[in-house]
Amino acid sequence: MDQALYADYRPLIFSVAYHMLGSAADAEDVVQETFLRALQAPEIQHPKAYLTTIATRIAIDQLRSARVKRERYFGEWIPEPLLTEDGAWHAETKDALSLAVLTLLEQLTEAERAVFVLREVLDFPYQEIAKIIDKSEASCRQLLSRARKHVQADQPRFEVSPQRRAAVAEQFFRVFESGETAGLVQLLADDVVFHGDGGGNGWGIKSPVIGKLQVTRFLGGLLRQQDRLQVHLEPAEINGAPGALVRTADGALVNVISLDIVDGRIAAFRSVINHDKLRHLGPLADLDTLVP
Repeated sequence: MDQALYADYRPLIFSVAYHMLGSAADAEDVVQETFLRALQAPEIQHPKAYLTTIATRIAIDQLRSARVKRERYFGEWIPEPLLTEDGAWHAETKDALSLAVLTLLEQLTEAERAVFVLREVLDFPYQEIAKIIDKSEASCRQLLSRARKHVQADQPRFEVSPQRRAAVAEQFFRVFESGETAGLVQLLADDVVFHGDGGGNGWGIKSPVIGKLQVTRFLGGLLRQQDRLQVHLEPAEINGAPGALVRTADGALVNVISLDIVDGRIAAFRSVINHDKLRHLGPLADLDTLVP
């Protein structure tokens, strides 16, 4: 494999695949398959267009089979979280990486999602998009219009200021770890929602917890578990949003939490504890033996 080609275009190809599939593991598979095909190809005149075309078409095929599995998924399905504070992601695209937006993209058809990602997230011109997905420019414009309508109907709002987001998140985690449930209430929006993805392993929740009172009670239960399990929160940027890695005393990962912050309040929590979705983030805690 041409190492220079790989180094130059791997971030783009991973971004295409991850936005399409919502899975870091599947996106890595797309990256590897894309460059393997490139290795077997004759001389490549336009590598960006060539590699993006391969990756998008592979992702479309994978997405079709993934939809069947997700229809049978236990409880809520949340995309696999990424750590995004290392500078590999451009600030202007981080909101499009959010777990909330990626979940919304699940509503789209494979073609709509491809056009939305290539145009709205990666700013490809319609002429290139048409070649990539093998449709006319007019069809691509229609696909994008439908995709925008679906997404904008439930488009999440985010705190505009990254500094304000970080400050609210820092305050929440400080209050949470202190165990003061009374202090949590003032940080929550009235219609706050707690989303949890456990994948049916016994640790997750089957449906969202909705409303300030219900979420406060739920967080109180998590506080009691935190003391019993002797876990701690490690602040991190998750898919462009403030969040935390929940770790055991020896550093093993239990779950990942991200926060949606709007108007200075927490509007949503998204917790992923399904370990099939966390393996790319490092050593995992043994959930079966975690309870003393």
